[in-house]
Amino acid sequence: MSNILIINAHHPYPFSPGKLNAAFTGVARDTLTEKGHQVRVVNVGETVDVATELANHQWAECIILQSPVNWMGVPWPFKKYMDEVYTAGMDGTLCNGDGRHSDAPQENYGTGGTLKGKRYMLSLTFNAPAKAFGVPGEYLFQGKSVDDLFFPMHMNFRFFSMEALPTFACFDVMKNPKVEADMARFRKHINSYF
Repeated sequence: MSNILIINAHHPYPFSPGKLNAAFTGVARDTLTEKGHQVRVVNVGETVDVATELANHQWAECIILQSPVNWMGVPWPFKKYMDEVYTAGMDGTLCNGDGRHSDAPQENYGTGGTLKGKRYMLSLTFNAPAKAFGVPGEYLFQGKSVDDLFFPMHMNFRFFSMEALPTFACFDVMKNPKVEADMARFRKHINSYF
């Protein structure tokens, strides 16, 4: 079976203490463990040791990023995690620089990844309703998808030569939550790819 790293990127806010993302993290951990996978969980709100996290990325065959969407991106503790862990991993642990060479400095940017064959999955919780995405007439996202919004995060993992699994998202979690239905969809999603 596979080695799977789950990163819970939630940061507590007065209106959102993190119970939902913790629950999704727990469902992923339990579902994968029951299937015989080895699972490690990291909570970015806790003290993070860079060397341990680099070792976790080396160990993992797949990384699941469980994150709320705050201000159209990940919470700041995960950005800090990326700045510290992913920058340290440019020593060849995660990538050999950006992939370019002095003989062709304008070519092959982003091809230095050393995690080829490893996969990742984004699992995201949104306050936005599902119909805010993929509809050209909608005001904010103007027809863009969840993966369009999270293109920079996809590129971060691609920078390490990782391959994407389909993104999971649940919507309207603050004003119109459907937790049981979302958890059932999440279990089905996990079971489809692992």
